[in-house]
Amino acid sequence: MKRSVNIWTGIDKTTILLFLMLITIGWFNIYAAVYNEEHKAILDLSQRYGKQFIWIIATMILAVCVMVIDSKFYVFFGWIIYAGLIFLLCLVLVVGREINGARSWFEFGPVSVQPSEFAKFGTALALASYLSVKRQNLTDFKVFLIAIAIILLPALLTAVQPDLGSTAVFFAFIIVLFREGMSSYIFISGVLMVSLFLLSLLVNNTYLSLVLISIAFLLSWIASRRWKLSITGLGILILATGCIYLLNRFLIKTFSNEIVILIALILSGIVYAYYIFFYNRKAVGLVILYLFLLGSVLYMNSVDYTYHKVLKPHQKERVEIMLGLKSDPHGTGYNVNQSIISIGSGGFMGKGYLQGTQTKFKFVPAQSTDFIFCTIGEEWGFLGSTVVIGLYLVLLLRLIFLAERQRSVFSRVYGYGVISILFIHFFVNIGMAIGLVPVIGIPLPFLSYGGSSLWGFTILLFIFLRLDASRAEYLV
Repeated sequence: MKRSVNIWTGIDKTTILLFLMLITIGWFNIYAAVYNEEHKAILDLSQRYGKQFIWIIATMILAVCVMVIDSKFYVFFGWIIYAGLIFLLCLVLVVGREINGARSWFEFGPVSVQPSEFAKFGTALALASYLSVKRQNLTDFKVFLIAIAIILLPALLTAVQPDLGSTAVFFAFIIVLFREGMSSYIFISGVLMVSLFLLSLLVNNTYLSLVLISIAFLLSWIASRRWKLSITGLGILILATGCIYLLNRFLIKTFSNEIVILIALILSGIVYAYYIFFYNRKAVGLVILYLFLLGSVLYMNSVDYTYHKVLKPHQKERVEIMLGLKSDPHGTGYNVNQSIISIGSGGFMGKGYLQGTQTKFKFVPAQSTDFIFCTIGEEWGFLGSTVVIGLYLVLLLRLIFLAERQRSVFSRVYGYGVISILFIHFFVNIGMAIGLVPVIGIPLPFLSYGGSSLWGFTILLFIFLRLDASRAEYLV
C-alpha cells in the first residue's frame, strides 16, 4: 500500500543546513586562498572564486533535480548507472585529458569533468542494489566476493589512470560491508594488514619476523595449554632455520635472512602439520594459527617488493616523510611542511579573513583544492578549524542517524556508502594538511575548489536525502 508523501516536507532540514553552511564556508575560503588584488569582486568569473560560484549555482539546480526524481528510479536503475559510470572510467583512459600525470579528465571546452568523482555514488548504488536483493548474507563467501568485486572494479580502473587518491577512497566501502554483517575477522585482518605494512617500513623485517614468530608460539601455548606441542613446534622451526641458514651461508649464498626464515617456516610447518594430524588431531587450531603466521610473514615480505618496485619515487618519499624516515622540506615534503606552518601560524583565533600571509604569498601549492584546510587554519585559527571539523562530525553523525532509521535495506546500505565516502575524504584531506596522512590528493567535501567533486558529493548526498524523504511512502 502506497502513502502519498510530500518530499519537501520530509527532507531532512538539518542536513540541508549543514550542506549549505559547508559550501558557503568553502566558497569564501576559496576566495581567500586565491585572492587577487586586481580582481577583488568575489563574482569575478575570471578567477576561481567566480567560477566556484557558478558551480555552486549549478549544484543547487542539480540538488533540486535529484530530489524531484522518484526515489524508485535510484533503486531500479542503480545497476545501469553503475555500468554507465564504469564505461566512462574505461573511456577516459582512451580519450581523457592527462593532468599531473593522470589521465582522469574529460575536457569540454573550458570545463573539465572527472568521472571517478561520480563513480563513487554509482558504486554506492550498485552495492545497495546487490545487498538489498533477498537480504544477501555477507558471511556467505560468494556474496562477499561479489560485493568486493563491485568495489574493486572502479577502484582498479581509477588506479590505471593512475589516480591513487581516488582509488583509496573506494576502499571506504569496507565500512558498509562491516555494517551489513561482514565477518569482524575480515575487518580486523584488514586493520592488521595496514599495521603490519607500516611496521615493515619502520622495523627491520628480520626482527619483525622473529617478533611475529614469538607472538605466535605464545598464543599457541595460551590456546592449547600444551607446552609440549609448542616446544615441539619451536624446536622444528629452530632446526629448519639452522639447516637452511648454514646451507645458504656456505653453498647458496643468495638468500636474505628474511627469505631464510620464510623458507624455514614453510618447511617446518609441513613437518609440524604432519605431526599434529597424525599424533594429536585435537590441536588442529594450531595449524590455523601457523597459517596466519605464515601469511603474515609472506605479506610482510611482499610489502618490501611492492614498496620498492610498484610505488613511484615521489609516492615512497611521501610515505617516508609521513613516518619520519625522511625529511625533505624543500622537495616532496614542501606542500605538507608549508601547510603545517600555515595552520600553526594561525594560533588560537587566526590572523583574520584575507590576512593570511602564507596564503596571500602562495606558499602552499593547491591551497584552494587539496590544501584548502590550511587557509582555514591560518585565517580562522584553532577556533575556526574546530568549528569546521565540528560541522563535518555533526553531518556524519546526522547521516548515521538517518541511515539507521531507514525502512529498506537499499536505503540503509546506500546511506552508509555516503557516510563512508564523506568520512574518508574528510579524514584523509585534513590528515594530509597536518602531516598525519601521506599526500594522495583528494578534495575536502563541499569546501575544495572544483566542479566535479562538488557535483559528485552533492549527487551522492542528495540521492540519500531523497531516499530518506520517501521512506514512509510505502507501509511495511
